[in-house]
Amino acid sequence: MQSLIRSAAVAASLVVAGALPSLAIAQAQPVSIIVVDMERVVTQSAAGKQAMTEIDTKMKALQTRAGTLQGQLKTEADAIQAGQANNSLAGPALDTRVKAFGEKQQSAQQEIGKLEADIQRSRQYVLKQISDKVSPIVAEVMKERGASLAIPRAAALQFAPAMDATTEVLTRLDKALPRVSTTPPAN
Repeated sequence: MQSLIRSAAVAASLVVAGALPSLAIAQAQPVSIIVVDMERVVTQSAAGKQAMTEIDTKMKALQTRAGTLQGQLKTEADAIQAGQANNSLAGPALDTRVKAFGEKQQSAQQEIGKLEADIQRSRQYVLKQISDKVSPIVAEVMKERGASLAIPRAAALQFAPAMDATTEVLTRLDKALPRVSTTPPAN
């Protein structure tokens, strides 16, 4: 048992001893980091603002359509309930009306689901366009600042203000990508 513990201790010391030279090498080459607030880049860039305005318009249209459909379904449901209450709707006529109501309800849910999916695809497409344009800008800023690493602000616990390159990235993005499309390509 003691020889097993001794062997493990020797192996651990060899691993640590082998790691020390690499730690010394890593310390000899300082790492420079930039921090970019990607949320701010998306929400405050010219392209991001323009896209959000267009997507908000789509959201309002969706809400209007959902309200219209909901009103139509409520009217139909109320008519069915009234027909049942006053016995003017019963038997096969009631079954037919209830079935038609169910189909309208399902159709409405599918329509709203499709509109919601389209809006989500629009958001993803906007983010992709901005991300595709931001990547080379961040690489360019890294090179100019002599940085070897860029991290999103959300991943940083603390950092010195001089490491924040968000404003610089935003300024360059606005010049390179003043607007984006909110209509994703087919498929």
